[in-house]
Amino acid sequence: MTVFAQAEFLRAVARSADLPAPGPPEIALAGRSNVGKSSAINALAGRRSLARVSKTPGRTQTINFYSLGDSARLVDLPGYGYARVPQPMRAHWRELVGEYLDGPREIAGIVLVMDARHPLTELDAQFLSWLSSVRAAPLVALLNKADKLPRSAQKRALDDVQRRLDGAPTTLFSSITLQGVDECRDLLAAWLRAGRENKKPPVKGM
Repeated sequence: MTVFAQAEFLRAVARSADLPAPGPPEIALAGRSNVGKSSAINALAGRRSLARVSKTPGRTQTINFYSLGDSARLVDLPGYGYARVPQPMRAHWRELVGEYLDGPREIAGIVLVMDARHPLTELDAQFLSWLSSVRAAPLVALLNKADKLPRSAQKRALDDVQRRLDGAPTTLFSSITLQGVDECRDLLAAWLRAGRENKKPPVKGM
């Protein structure tokens, strides 16, 4: 049994004051609205409806915490970049996520979930730039919805993202076919183990 099979919903947080106290190592998932973070969480956990999946962009406006037993957590950050979200809500998103990332937490790694058909958009680049200013943590790029691309296009997308991210761990991923799920689990589990043991996390293996 993997640590992700123990996933249980813990808390939805809409205000920084309600963030749970720092505890075990955490893996945070970030990405544009409607990119499939909830589906990715369900695939990693091997569950159909652990995280609610919505077809409406911008629906998730809270930070959702999932416990992985007593030893780790998954954290689903609200999606960024949906144009119809009012400006005050966008400002709130930045404040809430900033408080989370800049706080005294053990963030073992960050998963940037992107649509394999449209990876590294301008919004993703803006998020990465902002992220580098508030938190140093291992990053993996997860190219979701890879099942919607032929193999040749998958390889081009993978090679392009790896090149643009200077070789950062990158994997093709599909919650439908489960492509890349085991590889992603293995890397994240290694990051969590390193966090618990206070070691430098591995960056290879994808």
